[in-house]
Amino acid sequence: MVENNRSLTQTIVHDLGLAIVCGTYGAENPFPIEAELCKQYNVSRSILREAVKMLTSKGLLSARPRQGTWVQPEQNWNLLDPDVLRWLLERKFSLKLLAEFTEMRLAIEPQAAAFAAERGGEAQLRAIEAAIARMQAAEVGEDDPLSADIAFHVAVLEASDNRFYAQIKDLIDTALRISIRLTNQLKGVSRASVEDHRKILDAILARDPAAARQASLALIEEAMELIQQVRSGGE
Repeated sequence: MVENNRSLTQTIVHDLGLAIVCGTYGAENPFPIEAELCKQYNVSRSILREAVKMLTSKGLLSARPRQGTWVQPEQNWNLLDPDVLRWLLERKFSLKLLAEFTEMRLAIEPQAAAFAAERGGEAQLRAIEAAIARMQAAEVGEDDPLSADIAFHVAVLEASDNRFYAQIKDLIDTALRISIRLTNQLKGVSRASVEDHRKILDAILARDPAAARQASLALIEEAMELIQQVRSGGE
């Protein structure tokens, strides 16, 4: 029963969150009252209130007793929340949003690679090697190329031994699912270059922070250049 309630709550959060981000609810179309939503989803008030609480924590809603619930302006939304980012990308594919995300990667991932080279533990380094092995397997159809690529970037973040970097792995996972598909398409390939990723791994294993930072930087800068090329032609 608890699991069913949790699943119902997640469904409502997804439906309402996507509706808010897509503009179904806003200044001109107020957020529905509690009784209306309970009837729409055939759920109890407690389940609906939990969903509203989760959307409020994501910055999408504001709710006060006896004052109702309303949609927050976009500048208040938590863009670091993977759900919010996914809904934004689903709303309307935006190269500007993707470019901003890639700029964040430029600020974080090269330094994470450098930290991984400096202080990554053996188990963490093995996880990066395992991701490379998955990418190689994907080249012969024995693994999913997108999941393997993402696993590599997440493993590097975790190997940085920085809890804040590790905390954004879900965000990186979410946005890379859009970004990698686009950049691979622009490069005319179906999967990422194992060799380019291996340069990062080799530098990390060699405990060379500068080389790890540079290899990671080169990889992300290539993606940014491709995105900017498309943007210059109009979004």
